[in-house]
Amino acid sequence: MHLVDVATASADVGSTSARLAKIARIAELLARAAEERDARLVAVVVSWLSGELPQRQIGVGWAALRSLPAPAEEPSLTVGGVDATLSEIGAVAGKGSQQRRAALLSALFAAATDVEQTFLRRLLSGELRQGALAGVMADAVAKASGIAAPAVRRAAMLAGDLPAVAAAALTGDDAALDQFTLTVGRPVGPMLAQTATGVADALDRLGGEAVLEAKLDGARVQIHRDGDDVSIYTRSLDDVTDRLPEVVAAARALPVRTLIADGEAIALRPDGRPDRFQVTASRFGRRGGRDAEGQPLSVFFFDLLHVDGDDLLDLPTAERLARLDVLVPAAQRVDRLHTTDSAAAQRFLDATLAAGHEGVMAKSPTAPYEAGRRGAGWLKVKPVHTLDLVVLAVEWGSGRRTGKLSNIHLGARDPATGAFVMLGKTFKGMTDAMLDWQTARFLDLADGPTDGYVVRVRPEQVVEIAFDGVQGSSRYPGGMALRFARVLRYRDDKAPAEADTVDTVRAYYER
Repeated sequence: MHLVDVATASADVGSTSARLAKIARIAELLARAAEERDARLVAVVVSWLSGELPQRQIGVGWAALRSLPAPAEEPSLTVGGVDATLSEIGAVAGKGSQQRRAALLSALFAAATDVEQTFLRRLLSGELRQGALAGVMADAVAKASGIAAPAVRRAAMLAGDLPAVAAAALTGDDAALDQFTLTVGRPVGPMLAQTATGVADALDRLGGEAVLEAKLDGARVQIHRDGDDVSIYTRSLDDVTDRLPEVVAAARALPVRTLIADGEAIALRPDGRPDRFQVTASRFGRRGGRDAEGQPLSVFFFDLLHVDGDDLLDLPTAERLARLDVLVPAAQRVDRLHTTDSAAAQRFLDATLAAGHEGVMAKSPTAPYEAGRRGAGWLKVKPVHTLDLVVLAVEWGSGRRTGKLSNIHLGARDPATGAFVMLGKTFKGMTDAMLDWQTARFLDLADGPTDGYVVRVRPEQVVEIAFDGVQGSSRYPGGMALRFARVLRYRDDKAPAEADTVDTVRAYYER
C-alpha cells in the first residue's frame, strides 16, 4: 500500500463531520490494506489514522519540521517503507545523531508529494486532527472485517491496543479476537469520565445516587501484580515500573497473588497536601526510580479490575469497591462518599477542594468498568479557572479546519516590560462561527506573511481562556504553561493592557 492512499484517506476523513462517512472511508482503506495479508501494515495504518506512531517517540519535533524540501511530483513512498524509515530515525543515537536524523527526515519528505508531506508533518507533530477517534476507528475495523462492533470494542478494551486488534481482525481467522482477554501484565485501556457542571448535575445524571471520590491532581497508574512481579502503566499504557519503586512496594504489600488495580500516584508535601503536578510528572520522566533528590510518591487505589483469578470488569462499581476495601488499607484509598444528598455532595466537594485537590469524581454505583471508553457512568466535577489573555499568533487548521486559522498562541502581559509572555496554545472550544470570525480577524491583525503554517499577529485581541491549572514548562520563556486550555469567548470589550498579567498566572502556579 502506498502512503498517498493513507494521506488521501486522512484528508477525506478530516473534510467531513459525518461519523458514518468517516467510518465508511476508513473501512474502505482498511479493507484494501487487509488484501495484502500483512498484519504489520494494517496495524501501522490504524495507528497513523489514529494520529499515533507505532514507534511512539522518534526524536522529531516542530523544530525539525520547520524547513522541509519541496514536495515530489509523483507518489512513490509505501507504508512499509515509511514505517521502516521512521523506525530508523527513532533508532539514531550517539555522536552526529542530530545530523543523521535530519538527513533521513529530509530524504523522506523530499520523496513525498504535497498531500503526503501534509499528512506526515501533522502526524509527526501530533497535530493530526481528523476526527478518527478510537470509537470511529473501532467501528471502521468492524465494518472492514465483518466482525460485530461490540466484539471489536471489547477486544480493543482488553488489549489496550486497537492497532493489534485491527491486525488480528483483518488478517486472522474467525477466532482471531479470542486471544484478547483480561490478562495480568498486559495493560488495558483505562475507563475515562465525562464532565458534569457540578455535583447536583452529576447526581441528576447518575439517577440521584453517586459514589463521590476525591479527584487527585496526580498521575493515573494501572497496577498489575502476579506474585512478586509488578508492572506499572500510565494512562497512555507506557510501562513506568522502574521509575516508581514506591508504587511497586505498595502493590507487593497487598495480601493478594494476582491483581489489576486503578490508582493515582502523587507527590505530597509534608503536611499531606498535594505538591504541584509537575513534581509528580517529573518522576515519570526519570528512569531508574527515585534518585537522592527526587520527590517520593504516594499511591492511592480507587478501582479493582482483577484479583486472584477473578475478573471484576463487569461487576457494578459498588461491588468492585467493596472488594477493594477488603484488600487495600484505608490510608491508600481515595476519600469517598456514597450519597443521594446534593448538599452532602457539595460539602464533600468543598472539603476536597480545601484539601488542595482538583475536584471530585462522581460514579454510578451500578456501572461496570468500561475500559477504554469515556463512559456515562463516571463524571468529573472540577472548578473552572479563567484568564483573559492576548493572542500572539495563529496556526492554519487541518481536516475540517483547512483554510481556517485555528490554533491560537496565548500570552500574558508582563507588567514590568509591557511585553507578552507565551503560555501555550489551544484550538479547543472553538465553534464553526468562531473559526470564521477569528480567521477574518487575525488576517486583519497579521504582522507578517500569512502563507506559512504560523501567522504572527499584532497583540491586540483579548480572549477569555478556561484552564485546569498551570504547570512548569521549559518550552516557554515564562517557564509556565496552561493545562487543558480552551476558548470561552473573545473579549472585544477589553484592551490588551487590561489582560491578565504573568504575575497572576504565576500565582496560580505557586498555588
